[in-house]
Amino acid sequence: MEGVPPLDPGSPRVQFGAEMRRLREAAQLSQSSVASRLGCTQTQVSRLEGASRTPSKSDAEKLDRLFATADGNAFVRLRQRILAQPGGPIWFQSWVEEIEPTALVLRSWDPLLIPGLLQTESYARHIFSQEPQTTPEEVEGRVQTRIQRQQTLDRDTPFSLLMLIDAGVLRRKVGGAKVMHEQLGHLLEITQRSTISIQVVSPECLTGLMGAFMIAELPHGQPDAIHVDSSDEGHVTTDHDSVTAIWKRYETIRLWAYPEHMSLKMIEDVRLEWT
Repeated sequence: MEGVPPLDPGSPRVQFGAEMRRLREAAQLSQSSVASRLGCTQTQVSRLEGASRTPSKSDAEKLDRLFATADGNAFVRLRQRILAQPGGPIWFQSWVEEIEPTALVLRSWDPLLIPGLLQTESYARHIFSQEPQTTPEEVEGRVQTRIQRQQTLDRDTPFSLLMLIDAGVLRRKVGGAKVMHEQLGHLLEITQRSTISIQVVSPECLTGLMGAFMIAELPHGQPDAIHVDSSDEGHVTTDHDSVTAIWKRYETIRLWAYPEHMSLKMIEDVRLEWT
């Protein structure tokens, strides 16, 4: 994907993966063998070594025991450094690194902004720069984390992405006319993929004003998972009652959505207004 930076070899996440791989190979263990000891899959071990998955506390503790690290907590300390990075809120990591990459279908509603998976770098940077008491370094960390997150759209078997956005989002000025023109152009370009659909929702839909959310349909009979935004911290759960309530809200909002061909025409028309 254009604009995706290479992984920083000095980052704690990369160091964690590199040290894990080094010790595994020195012990002549396969990724599958390590996976059985961690109680996870070979794919998850591969993602840990490739720095595309945040290790859990259990992962770090088991690795310290498995490889008998010098001070007994080398991986635990690396994990603590990972969590201290400014790339994004800790509570969102389980969604980004465990749920999105395995989803079959992802449904999304946002009444205020272009959803993060479809944001351009400039659009995301302006949003993050408006956070109070945020340093330029923290802004860049969050931007690059967002861009890396979007790589999940390019996996070999991408999930179906069905997005509903409020009509007002198209005219909400984020970063100026140039940024908005680029952002709406990106929406039109990415919806050429058969797996991605965007529908604009009438501003008369009051149900959607309760806030943004995402619904993930997962494989192998796993229960659906939801992520619900709030003013300070989002909420990720598979609780049946919570998921059912969000599904009902999604279906109600969808009744107010314009057909996709009309939605794309609306996006194009507003994009021309941002020239």
